[in-house]
Amino acid sequence: MTTAIVDYGSGNLRSAEKAFARALAEKGSGGRVTVTSDPDEVAAADRIVLPGVGAFGDCRTGLFGLDGMVEALEEAVAVKGRPFLGICVGMQLMAERGLEHGVHKGLGWVPGRVEALEPGHPGFKVPHMGWNGLFAVVAHPVLAGLKAGGHVYFVHSYRFRAARKEYILAESDHGGRFAAVIGRGNMIGTQFHPEKSQLYGLRLIANFLDWRP
Repeated sequence: MTTAIVDYGSGNLRSAEKAFARALAEKGSGGRVTVTSDPDEVAAADRIVLPGVGAFGDCRTGLFGLDGMVEALEEAVAVKGRPFLGICVGMQLMAERGLEHGVHKGLGWVPGRVEALEPGHPGFKVPHMGWNGLFAVVAHPVLAGLKAGGHVYFVHSYRFRAARKEYILAESDHGGRFAAVIGRGNMIGTQFHPEKSQLYGLRLIANFLDWRP
């Protein structure tokens, strides 16, 4: 089993690679993790991870600027149904559009938009940085065994507003509830960084590696 982490010039690639490799080693079931900017490798992978750090528009430009990469993702994820995990801006790119510094078209895999995080209380600062509780709102295999309120690591100023509640799998709270995990079919995304969320994050990664959508 090969897990491809997409390298398009944005994201904590080495942290993600180490976390996925550790989860595989602890499972003892074999497999390989590769960090790649090669569309053919992504198309051939059994599982695909799209990280992302920075502004929506910049990440979109980097991803769409890799010749053949978006087409490879569409074929592997949207057509063939391979398990997909988007992390932080990688999750946000699954939306129809992002509203950070203009309007930018996303992959359109999960109906909704990415908009500014606006806490309903002045005591909550933006960007939202640090540890916060995660609360599942529906049962999902990738969230199995994760204790309600367990802390995960966030760094973001924008939020994913899903078009339908059914796409929201878990929430967190920063002066108001927001989507912390979204999903649709074989696709799932986390606003937080599981690769930086210690044992809690490793459990989520292990669940993703076991997931058979």
